[in-house]
Amino acid sequence: MNQIDTLSINAIRILSADAIQKANSGHPGLPLGCAPIGYELFAHHLSYNPANPDWFNRDRFILSGGHGSMLLYSLLHLFRVGNLTKEDLMNFRQVGSRTPGHPEYGHTTGVEATTGPLGAGMAMAVGMAMAEAHLAAVFNKENYPVVDHFTYVLGGDGCMMEGISSEAFSLAGTLGLSKLIVLYDSNRISIEGSTDIAFRENVEERMRAFGFQTITVEDGNNIDAIAMAIEAAKRDTEHPSFITIKTEIGYGCPAKQGKASAHGEPLGAENVKALRENLNWPCEEAFFVPEEVYRHFDQLSQEKAEAEAAWNVMFAAYCEEYPEMEALWNQYQNGTAEELLNDESYWTAQEKADATRSISGKIINVLKDRLPNLFGGSADLAPSNKTYMNGEGDFSKEDRKGRNLHFGVRELAMAAIGNGIVLHGGLRPFVATFFVFSDYVKPMARLSSLMGVPLTYVFTHDSIGVGEDGPTHEPIEQLAALRAMPNFHVFRPCDAMETQAAWYSAVTSKHTPTALVLSRQNLEPMKGSSKEALKGGYILEDCQGTPDAILIATGSEVGLAVKAKAELEKEGMKIRVVSMPCMDLFEEQTAEYRESVLPKTVRKRVAVEALGGFGWERYTGLDGAVVSMKGFGASGPAAELFEKFGFTVENVVNAVKSL
Repeated sequence: MNQIDTLSINAIRILSADAIQKANSGHPGLPLGCAPIGYELFAHHLSYNPANPDWFNRDRFILSGGHGSMLLYSLLHLFRVGNLTKEDLMNFRQVGSRTPGHPEYGHTTGVEATTGPLGAGMAMAVGMAMAEAHLAAVFNKENYPVVDHFTYVLGGDGCMMEGISSEAFSLAGTLGLSKLIVLYDSNRISIEGSTDIAFRENVEERMRAFGFQTITVEDGNNIDAIAMAIEAAKRDTEHPSFITIKTEIGYGCPAKQGKASAHGEPLGAENVKALRENLNWPCEEAFFVPEEVYRHFDQLSQEKAEAEAAWNVMFAAYCEEYPEMEALWNQYQNGTAEELLNDESYWTAQEKADATRSISGKIINVLKDRLPNLFGGSADLAPSNKTYMNGEGDFSKEDRKGRNLHFGVRELAMAAIGNGIVLHGGLRPFVATFFVFSDYVKPMARLSSLMGVPLTYVFTHDSIGVGEDGPTHEPIEQLAALRAMPNFHVFRPCDAMETQAAWYSAVTSKHTPTALVLSRQNLEPMKGSSKEALKGGYILEDCQGTPDAILIATGSEVGLAVKAKAELEKEGMKIRVVSMPCMDLFEEQTAEYRESVLPKTVRKRVAVEALGGFGWERYTGLDGAVVSMKGFGASGPAAELFEKFGFTVENVVNAVKSL
């Protein structure tokens, strides 16, 4: 390692330590220990253009150990990615800064994924590698590798403890994702002390069992050894690679090196001074970087720009030789489904009772022909979720062109992988499972919302209508939990028209994930259902003049509300039925529209939904009522369960009369 390499690595360490010390908050241990890894990777292996961080064929890098964000920010600053300035580093962890405590996608240029929940970055990296493999199979031609890049992810012991990593890596090994390279920061220290207190397995053996090539670097400061390991990983075209790099947390700080105290607190002023002295840093001024270091990184950046320039030349020749592929490329990159809004062939009438999961399955097989980049599957439930795209093949180690994904029983990793596929770009993915298992999905759905990635979640078996499988499989509180998330659209459609609206909303969304909550049991088509479902809530059936009461329902209970309206009208009451397939979209409408649907003057309101009632108070108010589940479900035929738990015309009628 020559002098400029040493200075460059230590610049990363010093900038990280200074930023954390100034903020009086942060995690210095990872940046100090992993600085050589970050430098070697970014300087000599990562194919990207700092001047154009969005170049499509760039290598992807995810910092799964997101608490070590200053490692990434220091690299982005030194390579001048997104003009991340020294002042930005000085504002680390401050309100409104471009350097938040954990990396945030869409907030800081050069951040490929929001990380923080340990292990999430590992799984999102798998999704990116899957996207690369599929797009390469679709677009590459002889002499034209237009999609040809690696996905790198760096994480530590905590990431490897999390179950999501094992879920994702098991699938990555099965799929033989050879363009995935995992850099394991093995410092054997957690917040509570040595990892021996809770983590003693042979990680490398685990990864080999998953189907990874495993490589070990004994000294995390040896950039030559790191370089050799990365190149060996790149040469393996059959397996993903897992590189164990043995590091020391807090390296360079005499009082903190190798200790748990280096993990999550500033070093302290005296220890930062000692760090400088120990590293022979040439200046005591905070945030000082020698000009020769900046010149070195500028030279590296200029060299890296050549990779995109060469690709642009190749891509232009590719488009000239294969104009049909250029058109398809543009469709993958920029195509939308918005024209479906006025395409009556898409909005087909439901002729007989059918489950919304089955209707959804038919829609998926319409959309797959309209959206060639639709790419998705289920956590081992495709026959039940009705998510299989007919005639499109199965994505596998043997067939990269397949569009049907098989995630296995791995709901948490599935959602994170879906996020990674969206983040990669070029594909429109969906993921699927039973609605009750959205509990397993929720942490990564939250990341979807936070990042603003329009991943579609297909959740079937939506209520006590699951029936005989009983309360373990009957969702109750899950709908309220998902509705509580900001920037997350939750649809529970009542029939084909509303399911079509839900799918249209999902595949045209730009920054909001969507959940489709679908029935197992058959539902009758509703005469009044319409595209108004795209507004989230609308008048399904109305009355003359001002209503005496309003019934609000979703999904299977919309039909129940319509029947209750008919009974109440026999007694001379004027009843309006409002279908509310998506509360979130309804809240996005104008105040005038919301008032036209739910006028404040009508205070007698009853909401009907065969799940938990939490959240309906915003529409029923103090004078209204909610017919909902008050506990968990039971095992038995669905029709009997609906009666047992009060989802009957008589009970809804009585609820209205009681107001």
